[in-house]
Amino acid sequence: MIKYITTAVFFALVLMCGTTNNGLNQKKASNEVITYLDPTASIDNRVKDLMSRMTLEEKVYQMCQYVGLEHMKEAEAKISPEELEKNDALGFYPGMRSGDIGKLAEQGKVGSFLHVVTAKEANELQHLAQKSRLKIPLLIGIDAIHGNGLVSGSTIYPSPISQAATFADDLIKEGSRQTALEMRANGMHWSFTPNIDVLRDPRWGRTGETYGEDPFLVGNMGVATILGLQSKNFGGNETVIACAKHLIAGSSSINGLNASPTDVSKRTLFEIFLPPYRRAVKEANVFSIMAAHNEVAGLPGHMDKFMMNDLMRDRWGFEGFYVSDWNDISRIDIWHHVAKDFKQSIEFSINAGMDMNMHGPIFDNHLIELVKEGKVSEERVNYACAKILETKFRLGLFENPFVKEKEAQKVNFSKTHQQNALEQARRSIVLLKNDKNILPLSKSGTGKTIFVTGPNSDNQTTLGDWVSPQPEENVITMVEGLKSIGEANGYKINYFDSGDRSKEITDEQIDAAYTKAQASDMVVLVLGENSFRHDWKRKTTGENIDRATLKLSGNQMKLADKMFELNKPVIVVYVSGSPIAEPWLEQRAAAVINTWESGAFAGQANAEIMFGLTNPSGKLPLTIPRSVGQLQMVYNHKPTAYIHKYNTEKKTPLHPFGYGLSFSKFEYSAPKVSKNTLSNLEDTVDVTVNVTNKSNVDGEEVVQLYINDQISSYTRPVKELKGYKRVAIKAGETKAVTITINAESLAFYDKDYNFVVEPGDFTIMTGSSSADKDLKKITISAPSLLMLEKAK
Repeated sequence: MIKYITTAVFFALVLMCGTTNNGLNQKKASNEVITYLDPTASIDNRVKDLMSRMTLEEKVYQMCQYVGLEHMKEAEAKISPEELEKNDALGFYPGMRSGDIGKLAEQGKVGSFLHVVTAKEANELQHLAQKSRLKIPLLIGIDAIHGNGLVSGSTIYPSPISQAATFADDLIKEGSRQTALEMRANGMHWSFTPNIDVLRDPRWGRTGETYGEDPFLVGNMGVATILGLQSKNFGGNETVIACAKHLIAGSSSINGLNASPTDVSKRTLFEIFLPPYRRAVKEANVFSIMAAHNEVAGLPGHMDKFMMNDLMRDRWGFEGFYVSDWNDISRIDIWHHVAKDFKQSIEFSINAGMDMNMHGPIFDNHLIELVKEGKVSEERVNYACAKILETKFRLGLFENPFVKEKEAQKVNFSKTHQQNALEQARRSIVLLKNDKNILPLSKSGTGKTIFVTGPNSDNQTTLGDWVSPQPEENVITMVEGLKSIGEANGYKINYFDSGDRSKEITDEQIDAAYTKAQASDMVVLVLGENSFRHDWKRKTTGENIDRATLKLSGNQMKLADKMFELNKPVIVVYVSGSPIAEPWLEQRAAAVINTWESGAFAGQANAEIMFGLTNPSGKLPLTIPRSVGQLQMVYNHKPTAYIHKYNTEKKTPLHPFGYGLSFSKFEYSAPKVSKNTLSNLEDTVDVTVNVTNKSNVDGEEVVQLYINDQISSYTRPVKELKGYKRVAIKAGETKAVTITINAESLAFYDKDYNFVVEPGDFTIMTGSSSADKDLKKITISAPSLLMLEKAK
């Protein structure tokens, strides 16, 4: 039998649930108080009471999730049954119609829905559930990755990779809190975010959905997102539950393809991929975790008992529930071939710790049979059911599962939400090159003409993945931003549509762009990639669209080459959730701006930077290599990674992690420390550096702190980010910036996978990026072994 960590109260609950109680079928006194319907009762007691009334079958039904009825109808019209197996975006159930699923909800045979995108449908589904015997409300989940983007009219914040570039945790936390408000107004309770996969291969199409390559930054952003969505202890009608995903290491597949096998060591799992999950559980109390499509070292993520139970629950104290990724329990059989059929796949997954199946029928019948056959314990079902019910009670769904449909219109895209999205965009944009300080452009542009073209100039590619088309009036495109601010400063903005899909740009369009650009004074090229979910056949990155190159797709370089023939200044703007590696392009450009996928206000934020209304302050959350031939290229590599050289390629990146230019010039002093030794677990060391703005432009700088363990029992990275602080520094001002580190900042996993600080010396590095030339150093020491966490 599998052991699960629970509270004493919950363990007692599991023992009491039994296998045959069905309290509602027993004769009750007319004055009986039904505890689970009493909002004044404790949640533990409400769960216990409700489960005492449930049959085994009803408990299993709570573990079942289906796509929304309107989504089913759309999917049936777009894809065939044969395409279902590999499709992770659209779903329906062959042999069943939407009305059949509605009847299941009426009978209490559905615990959760996903892909419900209107308040109207959410209410309709809840009304169906209220017809069931126990009237258990539905838990409605949605991929609200950076705003509730699948809902039309929502606030679309910058995508996660863009958010990471802000290095502004509090700003992201507030945006997540706002997203929770929009979700609840629309009848949704569960966001399938944050994606805290640590990126190790930028070919992976889901790069834009991550917070980059560094475990510390990913952990910070993940914790901020979780706390913003669900608070420390979620409850009431203004929070939702978050979902940390995907357990584990799918961002480091053997060939860069989504769902492809991952083959990394246990040490790499603990040092690189697991730290954000540990923090999500221990610091943010994340209440759901999603398993990964992929296998690690031959074991599919959906049947990994060590990860789901032994590590997350037993060692780190995860108290929530697991949900499968899209159809992935069935894929234990049909993809991985380590089970003989779907029923055995369910047996393996549930026994490993899985609590809910996304998505579809048959699962319930098989699981009920497995319990009756003794292959899955009812204790395992009780645990899963209780955690799902606890979620519904804590969110207040038993008191009111419905929403006021008109209220969503007031909450969606509200002014305060727009302002946060704009601030995120401003701080996420990274200035990569600014030759001869061409930027900012003069505020006096009278008589000057800017020619704008490129596939991402005037469309919604700035919104990123996991977003449906939004109302045009809610999105400021690149051209719209340039026209609004540029024309107000006397510039003439000429835009030419040379093709809005990179793979469809023709030679004729390129020649036409060249002709039209000749009369201009400068060119703005808006290039990049496209992760539109609603345009699968033409998208060039995003979920399940991975890249065999980091170069620009289609004929974009042919367009760029033609623009450079004009011998005019060319400003390149990248719109992409995936990094672009085009050294020859950037060498010729007068300026290069990486706007990522910075949301609904990307055009405004970009134009503000180009015309000097905003001073750029974003920093790269990943290393940009010169080509795929350099992969794997990360800043926190091991000491021997670059002992030798490539034959035809430099071994330095195109742009290092943490890099980003400003219109200000910042100068750093050497760091100073409050003490030279860290002696016990409670000790902290304050690291202080003076940063001076040597320019006449006010600016914001992200001060970064890295650590290196000089001598260790296992090899350690040459540097690891362990702190950062975003500070505003006025022109000519010097600010003392202090970043505090502690024992955890120095810790790593020993040979037995205890989390320890080994005695020895540690190099502290502070500066403006991870590049050695940008860092200044000091040394501290730990005189004795410190045990932070013992392996179980």
